[in-house]
Amino acid sequence: MQPNICAIQKVKGDMAQPQSSSRETGPPQRSDKLPPEILEIIWPALQVGGLSGMSGMLVGGFAGVIRSTTPTLFALASGIQWFTLGTTFWASRGFVIHVWGKDKVGPGEKVSASAIAGGVGGTAGGLLRGRGNVIPGAIVFALFGATGQAIYNWADARNSEVVERGKSGKKNSILNSKWSPMKVLSDSEYENMLREKLLRVNAQIALVNENIEALRAQERQLAAENDQRLNDPKDTSS
Repeated sequence: MQPNICAIQKVKGDMAQPQSSSRETGPPQRSDKLPPEILEIIWPALQVGGLSGMSGMLVGGFAGVIRSTTPTLFALASGIQWFTLGTTFWASRGFVIHVWGKDKVGPGEKVSASAIAGGVGGTAGGLLRGRGNVIPGAIVFALFGATGQAIYNWADARNSEVVERGKSGKKNSILNSKWSPMKVLSDSEYENMLREKLLRVNAQIALVNENIEALRAQERQLAAENDQRLNDPKDTSS
């Protein structure tokens, strides 16, 4: 006895329903993208680490040539150390600043964040050179981070004061010195200078007009004398 066609289609439909329901009720797909907060920390850290690594490779290559050792290996080791140091320092600094409030962090807190990041970076760099270099590296780079951030804050504050006063810093001070052949003028000084030049031009125009009037008067006087001579009978008889 052969099965009916309707029965076969019904069995196929019953088998397809659990599969479709299992697909619909399956676990949600996970996105492989990292959160933007992490990208804001990792990407600048990798950029700083790349620049630090290239600088370390250049310095290591020169140092390897001077020491008469293998320059390639010396440059590679130096590049790896400086890449690790730069990446760890900037990532740690960005993480600490992000945790402390990012935009709400003041200059003093930035110094503390840079000191902490310097300690973490010095620890990572010390691990590459041996356990005995961990504590000295952390202390030294913490001091470097705090000092560098303090110097940057001082320079930034000074630049902000110069901008608020409407000056351009050292450039203007050099131009305004008595030994400089040039001088920086303000708007009012430039306006007064233009007014003085305009007054001089107007005075010169007035003098030119007076000279023209004097020449015309002399021309009229000569013409009148010529006419008088022509009309005078004594002059005609002579």
